[in-house]
Amino acid sequence: MASEDVKTSETAVSTIVNLAEEAKLAREGVKAPSYAILSICKSLVAGGVAGGVSRTAVAPLERLKILLQVQNPHSIKYNGTIQGLKYIWRTEGFRGLFKGNGTNCARIVPNSAVKFFSYEQASKGILYLYQQQTGNEDAQLTPLLRLGAGACAGIIAMSATYPMDMVRGRLTVQTESSPYQYRGICHALATVLREEGPRALYRGWLPSVIGVIPYVGLNFSVYESLKDWLIKSKPFGLVEDSELSVTTRLACGAAAGTVGQTVAYPLDVIRRRMQMVGWKDAASVVTGDGRNRASLEYTGMIDAFRKTVRHEGFGALYKGLVPNSVKVVPSIAIAFVTYEVVKDILGVEIRISD
Repeated sequence: MASEDVKTSETAVSTIVNLAEEAKLAREGVKAPSYAILSICKSLVAGGVAGGVSRTAVAPLERLKILLQVQNPHSIKYNGTIQGLKYIWRTEGFRGLFKGNGTNCARIVPNSAVKFFSYEQASKGILYLYQQQTGNEDAQLTPLLRLGAGACAGIIAMSATYPMDMVRGRLTVQTESSPYQYRGICHALATVLREEGPRALYRGWLPSVIGVIPYVGLNFSVYESLKDWLIKSKPFGLVEDSELSVTTRLACGAAAGTVGQTVAYPLDVIRRRMQMVGWKDAASVVTGDGRNRASLEYTGMIDAFRKTVRHEGFGALYKGLVPNSVKVVPSIAIAFVTYEVVKDILGVEIRISD
């Protein structure tokens, strides 16, 4: 009996100690490994859903933008946003407006998931280093530090999903009158690997990474800085109980996307053109028809810039900017708001930045 009482007492003491340790960890904000993994998964899901919803909503404008970027200057088929959308509808029907969107979502869902998650982690790491350097534990991220965190997130997400982006560009450019070399995502990936080699899947990666630094960096930096400024200054009665309305957050996201895409757009044009290099059966929208067929050979990013400007003028670097601007306003806004809504539904206790 005595030994049983001792064992019972030891068990009780052990339970109390474990409960005390768990309470201590909870007070210190330390999460159990299983909770941390679940939180990471929920965050990735929220980011992925946000990317898929926002991109599908603007898929017709996304396709038109790419067609405007890569079409041959001697054989113009798409001339402006309204005319371009009407032409696609007339020649390819409703499905033509969403051509390549499946591939796009297959790329953007993991891209968006990794981007949002990477930004959160980069923000926490940069904020910790900043607080240690300044000796101020109450220090907050500055717009420049947010820009750095966004740039890190953009580079990681772009590099992880770039082959899908490259294939998506080629699938999107195919039209009814062009040879259907690619039947789908897997077929396109296999064909490029077989005929052009693995390096072809990362053709145009450098201008993409250079472009994603200001684009994603400014998206997060402008969005978060605008929100902070509105909450602190409370202009025009836009803030209620230290919270921004959905409409105000949509406006912040639209402003952030507009600034980022305008700065990075020329690099996006060059990236698309470099992705078409090596495609022996390139769609006629790229190569032109008849005797006006143009060479698609670029030796690198600088050469692509030089040839584009020399043959088509500086304005060619902004081809497709109008449909892209129309696309960016709802796309970025929808992405941020959808992320926050899904995050709330899943019960993820995280913020876009600390």
